[in-house]
Amino acid sequence: MTNNAMGACVLSSEQISEAVKRVADQLNGLFERAVVIVVVPGGIFFSADLLRQLNFDVLMETISCPHTPGERNNASPIMFHPNVPLAGEDVILVDDAIESGGTMKRLVAHIRSHHAVKSISVATLFVKPGRVAVDAQEYYGLALQSDELLVGYGLPWKNKSRNLPYIARLENIAE
Repeated sequence: MTNNAMGACVLSSEQISEAVKRVADQLNGLFERAVVIVVVPGGIFFSADLLRQLNFDVLMETISCPHTPGERNNASPIMFHPNVPLAGEDVILVDDAIESGGTMKRLVAHIRSHHAVKSISVATLFVKPGRVAVDAQEYYGLALQSDELLVGYGLPWKNKSRNLPYIARLENIAE
């Protein structure tokens, strides 16, 4: 990433904290127990903050389906080797964001077709406009109005800047 690629802050650390609390409050009112499946690596930051605010029993797993930010057609393999039985369980897929929605749609379909889950929900920090429909109940902290490329709080650009404590817009991106 070039030095001038980092644009304005879109979500501050404080706004992120408020959105995490919003999602936790929604989930706390619905579940007594759930298997949380974190979409890695992007969902790590959000899930760490979210899980500390959940007041129900949580079992954990991870799933991966790597893609390039901004890519609309993710065909990469889904990597999921559960250690926790999912049959009959409420499952919550946790990721940082739903951008186009294609990857999350594939992950939901994969869990549904390979495991006899009781229910499946999706929890994300934010969603972007124009995303595809996901066949699961969605819980998110914010609905962004722009489809800009973003970086920080789990979102990378060229495998960099995931660790920013805020989310910023990318500008003047040099390939």
